[in-house]
Amino acid sequence: MVLLPRKRPPPPSSTSASAPPPKLLKSTDQVDKMLAILAEAGCTLINPSGPPCLPSPPHHLRSHLHRLFSSSENAAALRSDFIAGLSAYLQSPRNLRRVLATPSCDGTRSESLVRHLLLVPPIQLDLQNLLLQKLPEFFHADSQFSGTPLSLEDDVARLIINQFRWLDFIADPAAFADNLMQVLSICPLHLKREIIGSLPEIIGDQNNKTVVDSLEQMLREDSSIIVPVLDAFSNLNLDESLQEQVITTVLTCIRTVDAEHLPYLLRFLLLSATPTNVRRIIAQIRQQIKFVGISSTLASQHNKFKGKSVMCNTEASIIDALRSSLLFKNMLCQEILKELNSIDKPEDHKVIDIWLLLLIYMNGESMKKRVEKVIKKKIVDKCIPEVMIDQCISGNKDLVQLSLFDNLHIRQGNLIQPLWQVLGALVTHVGSGVSSEVNSALDTIALLSSKYARELIPLSTHINGILDYLEGFDIENLHKVYEVFSQLARLSRSSDGCFGSSIASELLMIIRKQVSHSDFKYKKMGLIGTLKIVSCLGDESNASDTSSSQKSNFEEALELLRTTVDSCKQLCLPMVLFYDELSAMLYHKKLHPEILEWVGKHVGEFESRFLSDLEGGQLTTKDLFCGLEGELWMNLDGDISPVCLSILPLACSSLQSNSPLQILPANFSLLSAVERSTNKGSLGGIDALLGCPLHLPSSKYFFSPGWLSLTVKQKQIACLSLYYAINWIRELLNAFCTQVSGRFECTSQATKEDIIVKLLKRLRNLVFLESLLNYCIRSHHISLPDLHLQVEHSGALVSNSVNDMVHASKRNAHKKTNEKNSPKKKKHKKAASSLEANGKLRQPTIVDVFRKAGAIRSQELSLGDPSTHSSLQGLDSAGGGTLKPKESVVIEIASVAKDIESQRFKFRPLMIQSLILLTLSKKQNSCCSDPSAELPLYLYLLRDLHSKLDYFGPSGKQSSAKCYSVPPGDENCEEHWKGNSASAGNPDVADIVLSKSAVSTMVFKEVLHCFSKMMNLPDIEMHKPVFSDLLQALQPSNISENVCSNSLRSPSPVTIDCLYLGAASFLENAFDIACSFSFMLAAEALLALESVVTSTQIFLDKFEKSAKTGDAVQIHLIIPKLRSRLGTSAQKLLRHNWNAENLETGWKNKGEVVQKIVRIYLQNSEAKSDLLDELACSILPQVSSSRSSSEDVDHGFPTLCNATFVVWYRTLHEVNLSILNKLVKEVVHSAKSRAGSDPASIEKNLIQIQKSVDVVVSLVNICRTYDKVNVHAMAVNYGGKFVDTFLKAFDFLQAHFQAYKELIIQLVKELQKATRTIQTLCSEAKGLKQTAITSKIPAAKRSMERYLFRVKALLHATSSGCTFWMGNLKHKDLAGQVVSSQVYVEDQNDNAEEDLAESADEDQSVRDSTAVRETEEEEE
Repeated sequence: MVLLPRKRPPPPSSTSASAPPPKLLKSTDQVDKMLAILAEAGCTLINPSGPPCLPSPPHHLRSHLHRLFSSSENAAALRSDFIAGLSAYLQSPRNLRRVLATPSCDGTRSESLVRHLLLVPPIQLDLQNLLLQKLPEFFHADSQFSGTPLSLEDDVARLIINQFRWLDFIADPAAFADNLMQVLSICPLHLKREIIGSLPEIIGDQNNKTVVDSLEQMLREDSSIIVPVLDAFSNLNLDESLQEQVITTVLTCIRTVDAEHLPYLLRFLLLSATPTNVRRIIAQIRQQIKFVGISSTLASQHNKFKGKSVMCNTEASIIDALRSSLLFKNMLCQEILKELNSIDKPEDHKVIDIWLLLLIYMNGESMKKRVEKVIKKKIVDKCIPEVMIDQCISGNKDLVQLSLFDNLHIRQGNLIQPLWQVLGALVTHVGSGVSSEVNSALDTIALLSSKYARELIPLSTHINGILDYLEGFDIENLHKVYEVFSQLARLSRSSDGCFGSSIASELLMIIRKQVSHSDFKYKKMGLIGTLKIVSCLGDESNASDTSSSQKSNFEEALELLRTTVDSCKQLCLPMVLFYDELSAMLYHKKLHPEILEWVGKHVGEFESRFLSDLEGGQLTTKDLFCGLEGELWMNLDGDISPVCLSILPLACSSLQSNSPLQILPANFSLLSAVERSTNKGSLGGIDALLGCPLHLPSSKYFFSPGWLSLTVKQKQIACLSLYYAINWIRELLNAFCTQVSGRFECTSQATKEDIIVKLLKRLRNLVFLESLLNYCIRSHHISLPDLHLQVEHSGALVSNSVNDMVHASKRNAHKKTNEKNSPKKKKHKKAASSLEANGKLRQPTIVDVFRKAGAIRSQELSLGDPSTHSSLQGLDSAGGGTLKPKESVVIEIASVAKDIESQRFKFRPLMIQSLILLTLSKKQNSCCSDPSAELPLYLYLLRDLHSKLDYFGPSGKQSSAKCYSVPPGDENCEEHWKGNSASAGNPDVADIVLSKSAVSTMVFKEVLHCFSKMMNLPDIEMHKPVFSDLLQALQPSNISENVCSNSLRSPSPVTIDCLYLGAASFLENAFDIACSFSFMLAAEALLALESVVTSTQIFLDKFEKSAKTGDAVQIHLIIPKLRSRLGTSAQKLLRHNWNAENLETGWKNKGEVVQKIVRIYLQNSEAKSDLLDELACSILPQVSSSRSSSEDVDHGFPTLCNATFVVWYRTLHEVNLSILNKLVKEVVHSAKSRAGSDPASIEKNLIQIQKSVDVVVSLVNICRTYDKVNVHAMAVNYGGKFVDTFLKAFDFLQAHFQAYKELIIQLVKELQKATRTIQTLCSEAKGLKQTAITSKIPAAKRSMERYLFRVKALLHATSSGCTFWMGNLKHKDLAGQVVSSQVYVEDQNDNAEEDLAESADEDQSVRDSTAVRETEEEEE
């Protein structure tokens, strides 16, 4: 039935004009009644100045009308009169617009009168019908007649529809839906589309069946409304049957729908796919869509007459719809590949199959290999012939270019059009500020510039946007940017176009400005840009590739080099960066001879600047430098040495300004690079520098009496001289190790052997100098100058342990600050800081302020005053002795140089090639029969390798350098070291402490640590030769007999499974030996064994599909075996009875190591839950209860003591939480898949959850006997997380409550014990203002509140005879004693607002308690 508007009455005749007709009188009467009702409600309908005036607040109007039309005696009559009067009033279009308009009051818009009336339930349906009847009157008052679209205020039909949107309720949904659908069927197209799109907002989720049936019928009659219909279907909350009905309806529209609407239809189908219907949807899409490119002729005709092919636009939209849908739902990719794999006949394949495969390939790395495999198989089987590929590309070359960025070369002639869009998107990514996004975008732009540089030249304006982001780039990204611009500038100089000349000119202008800038940040950009341009323009192959009207490329590069050097002459850091970048470029590039000649002349000044002549191997003069005598150190060439390195004279002459010594190492690096470039890799022209002596302060100053006699300035000169000497030797090692590494075959064997001997001696010099400098800086701290800036290609790998040490010092400072600010010590600190030694008050000086800020060390101040030399006797010199008069310096050669470690990033780095010294040392004949004398050399290089691996390893906390307290040295070992040291030219200025056992332990520890780091490198398993070599490095001698005896196939040590087993066996043997004398070494062996076990799992995950079946089976079989052996070793380490000697420094600072061991033990045990339950419920409480007693409890784990209790406590919490997380995921997954209905598995899961609950209850209740604040904080933190995870299993508990009622109730009651203890901890922490705990309270409280109401909902929903009640808990402390008052006495000076807030939180927390009580049915 169609509701049509009533016809208006005919106009009255002239004979009856004097008397109004009865109907008019009646309608006037009804309007008056309606106006009276509204006026009584506070609404003035007749308002000449605008829309009706509504009362304030408007809900009073709705409330009054609701009472009047529902509760009054004549409600029905009033309701009828009101609707009749309103209908009569709305006969006028002007009146209808007035009641539909939204009035504006004080600049804000409110609801219309009709909108308020629709929210009155008794009259809602009548008013809805009245408005729907008025709707057809305004069907055609639109742009068809006016020529322009009507605004919303003038379009009455849209105003009426807007009244129905987002109503708070619908009184009669079925009747309203029926009436709306009847009117909708006769609406014009534009209004029909708007109403259909608004149906979810108008009707909501009610009467979905009616809506779907009506829309389905309309869709059959008119497919042009497909887009709003799909929009409505997407926004309706449909059940399974209706969703399948909708999918079927939409699938039938694929053939009939217009091409422009097809992308919307495909996107809807694919995003609505479920596992049950996805194959049907994919099959229909493949069958119905004829995706064949149009011919080039037809495309050109379309482009000629219409601008661009409509077909091309449509197909591009379809491709985009498919791509976005596949990206959103990974299930679609899997099912499409399954569908295509199931098709065998060539005639069943279609063009769209190629597009689907390409889109899946583009959507992610995870599917690429599978797609490649499918495509190769289809091509081999001739299922995808060449003609099908032609059909895919023909007429769609622009589409292919846009969709397949890797295939831009398909149509190079028309590349410019899509490429500017790609460049714009890439530049946008460059400016995102996200490091990974920036790196990827720059890599892509660099790839484009290398392949399509000429095509990019006309688009340079799009690339220039990158220059706006230079300030935020690191050095690596600056290299990428300037590499792109340098390539474009080089090509532009060889072309005569205007674009090319502008690129080169603009780039050179920008770089010159940056180089001349005073700020080092911009100068650094200019230096990198300069050298990138030089590497492009100065390349020998490109040097003459220019147009006739310009300078040659090498001339331009040479001029730029001169300008850069002139601007940096007086600045050390820019010159260091310039030299390092130029050295790296010479290592990889072959420059034009004239550029090499200029660089050679520039570095030719090295001799005159840094070297001094010798006569007979001795200094010609004995001058004093700043009062310091000098002497030659470390002369390897003896009397035949012609020159020496003038470190002391230069250090004294430039103490107050930029020292040329700061650029010495970088200058020598460039000198050696030039020598290699011009001499076929040989350094024969500068080999005298390897053995030449160093002019340093006299060795007598490094004895205690001589050191104490020096002034502050002289000590500074002495420290800097040692520092520059260290970095000089480091660069010598970097340069001359290339002569023996095998890369340059230009050195004779005799020369090689001589170089090797000198390199090993220089390495001894380096170890000695660093130990001596560390000792000097401990007594006189100075800030060392920067000699190195990190660049990615220089081999500079700075240890993250430096940062860890800095962060550690900051944490210690923060801790001290907290102690100073504690309430107990604050007043005492303030008073003490303002008192002198004699008790008198004094004014703080500027020196005090600097010392407090950390800018000046108190030691440094005391050293600056000659009268305070006696204070040196009290200096702490852990690891190096004390500075006392008439005593020699004591140096531990093998210990870590802690005092210079925080400034290690300023040192010149050792290159990777210097590690070849590890292999050279054993080949040389030692001066003695004791090989342990060379262990310090191995240790030094291994520590450097350690730092490099920390840089390359996964992000996270890196282990900082650890140091043993070296026991008294072995006499033989020390004597052998001293003999070798003397032959290397080291002065005898110190007592050497060198313990053979301690050094051996540290070397082995570093070897194991480096092995672990290498095993944990990302994707190390992908490099099979390197990975196999790494495993073969740690193999027992009898690998084939003992290790692989249990393999399924014949033993072979080259198979990967035997290599894994061999490495594990070797590490187990090392572990067993280390357990007898060193805890730290045993722990390192265990961690190395863990890295092997972890690597096996990674190897299996990455190669299970691609590896041979035998390999996969073997790896799969050895993993459980290795895990069992790892868990056994961890248990042995934890149960071993360690004495003080084996612990080196006791349990102090071993918390992190113990935590890792405990985690390994728990995670690799066969019964994790049982072991966790035993530790948490039986063993850990013994330690907490015995903390106050003097008797030691033998619980079987000597590593569990008061010093390590916190570590064990945290680890047990974390492992228990991870076990519960895994259990919850299992039960949730089984519930979804309906595979967990087996009663045995359900009961097993409940028992496992019960064990986790028992563990957390025991751990939390330990806080009642253990009073450490950090333990209480962990209990609150992990307890809250446990409850939060436990809540995720409540659906599982509710589903099986009837069958396992007693077990589930026991779970809830048991967990309640922990929540009550957590409540008590929270209350006490707030009262005592323990911030370590209070920061964890809000999250824990929220979890426990949710737990409270979920328990209540569980018991009420099941209604199984269980009673739930909630009330206030008594306020008790951790000992269980009732506290008389919950109000703590606070300091009157504290913040009052904070007290009020905490009191409010405390009152709220008392309510967060539950009690569950089971009442048997017999007792009810």
